[in-house]
Formats: sequence, structure tokens, C-alpha cells
Amino acid sequence: MENGPFHTLQNLETVSAGVDPKALIYALKQNIREAIVGKDDVIELLLIALICRGHVLIEDVPGVGKTTLASALSKSMRCSFKRIQFTPDVTASDVVGYTMVNLQTGETEFREGAVMSQIVLADEINRTSPKTQSALLEVMEEGQVTVDGVTHALPKPFMVLATQNPVDFVGTYPLPEAQMDRFLMKVRIGYPSVEEEIDLLERYTGASTPMQTLVPVCRAEDIIAMQGEVANVYCSAEARSYVARITAATRKSPSLKLGASPRGAIALLRASQACALLAGRDYVLPDDIQRMIEPVLEHRLILTPEARMKNVSGAEILSGIVKNIPVPGGRKG
Repeated sequence: MENGPFHTLQNLETVSAGVDPKALIYALKQNIREAIVGKDDVIELLLIALICRGHVLIEDVPGVGKTTLASALSKSMRCSFKRIQFTPDVTASDVVGYTMVNLQTGETEFREGAVMSQIVLADEINRTSPKTQSALLEVMEEGQVTVDGVTHALPKPFMVLATQNPVDFVGTYPLPEAQMDRFLMKVRIGYPSVEEEIDLLERYTGASTPMQTLVPVCRAEDIIAMQGEVANVYCSAEARSYVARITAATRKSPSLKLGASPRGAIALLRASQACALLAGRDYVLPDDIQRMIEPVLEHRLILTPEARMKNVSGAEILSGIVKNIPVPGGRKG
């Protein structure tokens, strides 16, 4: 891995004084690439979600590196990290915490759940019941948990990285629509190419694995500072109109039973700002919006039974919608 301004722990004490977003993202990306081979687009999507305070659902078949990707991101930052291995017997109190009476003092005490951390890996989230899944709704939307009428703030930065197997796998529960809408984006990793798999085998057959040697390349303060920069990325009235027309079109599509919500429109705009920041710009281009459409909107759509019978995908529907909406600047999508 190339040395960069954020590469070693020795640099971390002075980083937050003047965060360079491009340098910080480059360092995070290079660090994650030590453990993940050939998935630069997916890594960038995770980093975009991170800097615009979003949560990510990673969906794919077992064994392609979903948990490794989430763990590599968490190990690249000096942030608190907890992993929740979701199974059918995990309860909501395991996730958000519970109150109990201290027998010595007679006072009520709050016992923190696994979600009280800066980076939370919700592993195989769709293997637990919908009731337990719903415990994350307030957490992901408002950055807090409410237990027995008392609200507890979560640490910052806060991010949920959830993994799930495809819903047709044995022992899985579909995530409710409200839960899906809380994820800024859904990504898929996919299988590596033969060359990438050869590289992967070489890295993971030694005495130590890349995951064991990863070290943080930035602090929580650096992430918070960079998150603050996203709001400063300029988004013109034309760009905002473009986002609104795209999301409105999903609600009128005959192939969709449910289109993108206003929360989805906000998420698309916010992700586009982060995408521009990642590219070193302080303004949003239509290309930024178009790049974010599929990962941000596809999982929020519900197809009609007729569309499902024809094996039409949400990505295909979105592609057709975008082609029919004029792009700011005079060109077609």
C-alpha cells in the first residue's frame, strides 16, 4: 500500500486540524484495498455513505466478502466498533439495551445494547425477526435509542453496515419497507474475476491475513469534519429539480407498486453531494446524480407482480426512467 498523509497511526494526532477530504478518502480506500480485492466501486460507495452520514445494506450470496468489507472499513478508522450476529433468537433489547434495577442501590440503570457504538456491523440482518429488525428504525433515522421512555444519544460518527443474504435463501426474513428506506444505499459485491481470485488466494494463504494487519488511518474527528464538508457542496436549482423529477417519475411508473419516498429524494441529493466531494469538487454535476441513482433508489422500490413475472429488475426500470428525463445542460439521461 502506498504511503499517504493518513497512512500511519503516528499522524492521527494532527489530522483533524485540517482535513483534506481527497487525502483522507484516498487513505481509507487504499487501506480497505489491502483486505478487499478488485471492488473499488463498492468501496467508494461505502465511503460516500460514510461521509454523508448514511447506512449501507450489503446484499449478496454467502462467501463473497460482505462481512470482510464491513470489518475492513471499521478497522480503518479509530472508532468504536461492535458486531451483532443476527439470529432468530436475538431480541430488540440485545440491540438497543434495557433498563434494570440495581439490587444494591435500588435505582434503575440503563444497560447499553450492542448498537451503542460508532460503527455497527449488523451481520445477516435478515436472519432475525421483523420485530428485532424494527429496533433499528429509530437508531438509523435519529441517531438515538429510547428505552422505557428515556432517550440515549448514540456516539458520533454513527454508521450501520448491515449484511444480508438474498431473501430467497433458507432462514431469511424480508426486511420491512420502512427498514429498507432507512438505508442510504444497497450495494452488491459480486464474485471476483479469476485474476482477482488468484490475488485473493495469495493474500489469504500466509501466516497472517490482511484483516489481522489493518490499522486505523484516521480518527472519528476526521470523519465528523469531513461529514461537515458535504453540506458545503453546491447543488443548483436545476440539479435539485432533476432529482425531484426522477423520484416523482418512480411513483408514476406502471411497473412499480411503490416508488421512491421523499426520504429517498433527500438521500439521492445528499449522496450526490458526497460523490462530488469525493471527486474533489464543491458542486454537484448531473453525472454525480446519475451515478447514485441505482444504489440509492433501487432498494426503495417495490415492483408490481407483473414486472416480477417478467423478471424486470429495479435497475432496469430506473434506467428507463432516467433516459426519458432531460438532463440539466440539454442532454438526455
